[in-house]
Amino acid sequence: MPGTHLLPPNLLKLFAPRPPLPYTRPVDKDIDRVTKKDVSGVGNLLSQLKEGAMAGLANGTADGMEEGEEPTFTLAEEIKRQIRREERKKKRADEFQDAKDSYKPQEDSQAVGDPYKTLFISRLHKNATENDLRREFEMYGTIERVRIVKDKKGRGRGYAFVVYERERDMKGY
Repeated sequence: MPGTHLLPPNLLKLFAPRPPLPYTRPVDKDIDRVTKKDVSGVGNLLSQLKEGAMAGLANGTADGMEEGEEPTFTLAEEIKRQIRREERKKKRADEFQDAKDSYKPQEDSQAVGDPYKTLFISRLHKNATENDLRREFEMYGTIERVRIVKDKKGRGRGYAFVVYERERDMKGY
């Protein structure tokens, strides 16, 4: 800490290191019953592993690849893998474009309301109804309308919009 040397001696004592703690014998272990643990290095283990790898090469069981080396594919296999990747990528792009083209919020007759009075609710249970939401959120103020967003099959998508009559009701003042 800069400037501590300028402090008076009684405050400098507060910054002095404490004396080391005295050694005390562990309470949970009996010193007479402690056995010596035979611990050795990894040198023996490494030599055993190398011998095992050499034996595997001699038997023909090892694939002959280095550590971190990836298997090589033939040109035909590589081309097939590349074609499959491109097909998956194109399929995802087409699905995204179809979804983007199919939804037009300007043409949605139910997408109305003042955004400053609208509350977005997510993670709805699939069985939640508009009456359930109205009952839960009506305690904060008068609700103008409730809309649970559904897919083409009529199942709930898991989110809804609650439009209040006043903005301060939506904020929960």
